[in-house]
Amino acid sequence: MGLVEDFQEHANKAKTLPPSTKDADKLILYGLYKQAMVGNVNTDRPGMLSPTDRAKWDAWKAVEDQRTSND
Repeated sequence: MGLVEDFQEHANKAKTLPPSTKDADKLILYGLYKQAMVGNVNTDRPGMLSPTDRAKWDAWKAVEDQRTSND
């Protein structure tokens, strides 16, 4: 199995995390997924009235500029 297939397999597994998974852990996975799929943050930070979107944006921003060893 190649790197892309491994990534997709694990990304799909992340969609079925147990209900006991902490929100902080989900945000870490979200940030890493967005960084892998999109790259650096390319949107403005959501406002205070969108706390969920803001937390997701912050998680993505936290891993900005991280690159794989293949870059």
